[in-house]
Amino acid sequence: MIAVIDYGAGNIFSVKNALGFLGFTGKLTGDAADIRAADKLILPGVGAFPDAMRMLTERGLTDVIRAEAAGGKPLLGICLGMQILFERGYEFEETRGLGLIEGYVDKLTPPAGENLKIPHMGWDSVEIINPLPLTKTVSSGTTMVYFVHSYKAVTPRENISLLARYGQDVPALVFRGSVYGAQFHPEKSGEAGLNILRSFAEL
Repeated sequence: MIAVIDYGAGNIFSVKNALGFLGFTGKLTGDAADIRAADKLILPGVGAFPDAMRMLTERGLTDVIRAEAAGGKPLLGICLGMQILFERGYEFEETRGLGLIEGYVDKLTPPAGENLKIPHMGWDSVEIINPLPLTKTVSSGTTMVYFVHSYKAVTPRENISLLARYGQDVPALVFRGSVYGAQFHPEKSGEAGLNILRSFAEL
């Protein structure tokens, strides 16, 4: 069973539906016992970093997520769920994250002279930096995935599996041990995204 963690930050039903389409059992839950019993965890989310951390804390889920990840249970954060895997974020105010991956999350700022819209919204190709089981179906430079975000991760290159370009380098898939984070939405990225989601489910 894959626990899709429901902490009030949305984006849960599309992830559960994608798992069902792929033939995997996903359970929407905000219960610590379910999280401990699950084989794998998915942490979705849309919205703001401080709100997400507040909602996780209010539900008593931060410690159980950290403990399960520390024990080696595969965990995939998606979009905002990916961002809160880091040590801290700077959306509106400095906020402590889950601290599962080294680095922080800061505003996506277009380089001077480049007229790029924020949020970064739409399809972009990704480049493989560090291959993983999750990226076995990815073709570097040609696989396209779907992004919607205004903030990006800042992390050492050894933590980056896939990289996108939007006037600057944007970590698209990050990892540390059995913890993974996708800045893009695999559940909204067509066959390419479903293949990545399937690869996670099959770990």
